[in-house]
Amino acid sequence: MRICCKPASGFLLLVLSFPVVQADPAEPRYAIVIHGGAGGAVTGDADRQAVLQDALAAGEAMLKNGDSSLNTVEAVVRMLEDSSHFNAGKGAVCNAVGEHELDASIMDGRDRSAGAVGGVTTVKNPISLARRVMTETPHVLLVAGGADRFADTLEKDPQIERVSNRYFSTEAQTKKWLREKKKRETRDRQQEKSESLGTVGCVALDAHGNLAAATSTGGLINKRYGRIGDSPIPTAGTFADNETCGVSCTGVGEDFIRNAVAYDVSARMAYLDQPLDKAVEAVLFDADRPVRGGIIAISRQGQIVMRFNSAGMARAAADSTGRHEVIVGK
Repeated sequence: MRICCKPASGFLLLVLSFPVVQADPAEPRYAIVIHGGAGGAVTGDADRQAVLQDALAAGEAMLKNGDSSLNTVEAVVRMLEDSSHFNAGKGAVCNAVGEHELDASIMDGRDRSAGAVGGVTTVKNPISLARRVMTETPHVLLVAGGADRFADTLEKDPQIERVSNRYFSTEAQTKKWLREKKKRETRDRQQEKSESLGTVGCVALDAHGNLAAATSTGGLINKRYGRIGDSPIPTAGTFADNETCGVSCTGVGEDFIRNAVAYDVSARMAYLDQPLDKAVEAVLFDADRPVRGGIIAISRQGQIVMRFNSAGMARAAADSTGRHEVIVGK
């Protein structure tokens, strides 16, 4: 504050001047980041890029219009689940018996509410069922037949559409499964060498300062029947806390579960005061606790991070400062 005294017709004029406080122009009002899976080279990159572009545009429009981060991440992941070009929903990989078991989770950074489903077989959009677990039950995770039976109770919910298990099959994933099955008839491990390790995920920060994260996957190709990865486990594959960040992971789920990766990123920010980029880097490149895959995240200030140690990761990001990018590959 600055105080000035000036004579004015025999009187003293007191002038108070206060400094103008401006918001940091580099701090976005909203932000969104998406991944389409970590892994090696895949065919159809142009198609994947087009779907990511549409999903990013839709998510950004929702945030720009004041919608919540929670609604946004669900809507974006639904779009990716409906595409045959990702390992989630329609394009899910086959398990060891040639069927599809899908996993998903969603988390609200306002209060760490979370919902998840694992091994679902007849729900078109597992991410929406995960959200109903969060909002309609006292639980966090429902799996297999229990998750599908819960979906039975939601028959009037237009977001919970039922399909046959064959709906998720695609010619490309079936051919890939047959190749993997032939190679691994006597090898139960080495799942990380499959052509695609990917899940899909989205993290968003809305104009109200709320973070949310969502992740959905078909899992690892040729996985054992009943295997659950990190995607439906909050703290492993998904995490959101308004005080730190939102996180969605992709890669070899067992690595992310063992190391509580999504939560570890948040914890490093909270307890070590690490910035988001340093926290993600520390987790992904820790030689003593190897994690194979990638991480997308947004801090409470709107910083976006997209890092991976795999051969590539499909990803996209946008924010209110004008950032808008879609990258498929390295």
